[in-house]
Amino acid sequence: MERFELDIEDENSLKYLASKKISSIKKYIFTFLKWIVVAGVTGLIGGIVGTLFHISVEYVTKVRVRNDFIILFLPVGGLVIAKLYKICNMSNDPGTNLVISSVRTEEKVPFAMAPLIFISTVITHLFGGSAGREGAALQLGGSIGTQIGNLFRLNKKDMHIVTMCGMSAVFSALFGTPLTATFFSMEVVSIGIIYYSSFIPCIVAALTAYKISLLFAVKPVRYTIESIPALDGAVAVKVIILGVLCAVISILFCESLHKTNKFLADHVKNNYIKVIIGGMLVVALTFLCGSRDYNGAGVEVIAKAINGQAVSYAFLLKIIFTTLTISFGYKGGEIVPTFFIGATFGCTAAGILGLDPGFGAAIGVAALFCGVTNSLITSIVLSIELFGSQGLVLFALACGVSYMLSGYYSLYGTQKIVYSKLRAEYVNRNAK
Repeated sequence: MERFELDIEDENSLKYLASKKISSIKKYIFTFLKWIVVAGVTGLIGGIVGTLFHISVEYVTKVRVRNDFIILFLPVGGLVIAKLYKICNMSNDPGTNLVISSVRTEEKVPFAMAPLIFISTVITHLFGGSAGREGAALQLGGSIGTQIGNLFRLNKKDMHIVTMCGMSAVFSALFGTPLTATFFSMEVVSIGIIYYSSFIPCIVAALTAYKISLLFAVKPVRYTIESIPALDGAVAVKVIILGVLCAVISILFCESLHKTNKFLADHVKNNYIKVIIGGMLVVALTFLCGSRDYNGAGVEVIAKAINGQAVSYAFLLKIIFTTLTISFGYKGGEIVPTFFIGATFGCTAAGILGLDPGFGAAIGVAALFCGVTNSLITSIVLSIELFGSQGLVLFALACGVSYMLSGYYSLYGTQKIVYSKLRAEYVNRNAK
């Protein structure tokens, strides 16, 4: 009898364990399939919106180039942007900072952010403001991801992941760099940790959006470096020095934006007056320089620098132009200007250090991006997708140096520095 009772107990225990195991397997399968669907939908919509945004920016850029007098109307464009944000009760819009903080907190990304950043960034590029596209990409993506999360009725934890999916999708569609887009969304939110649970959702969204952009004949951003030095001690030292200099320039760029923002917040309360002043300063500086290289994103200048041609002071002028544009209320992003600054500075510094100028420009792009975003893995992946894998160790070395020595400065004030850059220490502080 006792033997029979023990057999029944053992059998029940086995059934319970088997049931628990099956339940666990079902949970993994369901979660995997759920994110394939949700991320696929996010990537589809993000890819379409990102592609339309790319086409719009390219079109208005061509219009501005053919009609260079249009820059005179930049202050008028600024007034339109300020009015649009006023109408939508978003005059104090934190922009990309809100998207980043929403991944860690319960803050919501409003639907209005998507059409507002789309229209206002196009206006900024049309009239010659110095701005990029990724700020719009992250805000568009964050807004799209949030709305899709609401549609699928995702819980609070999953809403964070779908927001990251949206960021990955639009970033990937705009730049044609799906891996960079994936890791950037995972890494930029909290420095020192990476949200690996979001990898599959983000890469599915990024690849879907990338394929959509290719269907619309949007060319991915790619560059060819003519000369990459062999790895030896002398070259490594020169690359380390270039990484140190890029860290310094990254701090200069971040501080220029933040100090100007603070000054304007304290002394110029009226957003309409602010955009008029900023627009007039950009117009005046454009005519003083006698060049249109610093209006818009400046992708042609980046390409020239990677081919070994750059004006020695171009990086300083781009910092000034971008600060006057973004800080005074025009919309766009800081990442393409970062590429411009990094490429032109790297090209110039490489000539002094005895490196190939084109190679130095490429190092400058990756290292400065790392310095201003604190995204080490993303920056190394970016170097592969933009320039190929040759010289990868040198790119990684420069990015590592820039990451460490750029301190806690960042383009995004809501970035959370979770672990110290100097030691295995939990610091949990906001970026500067």
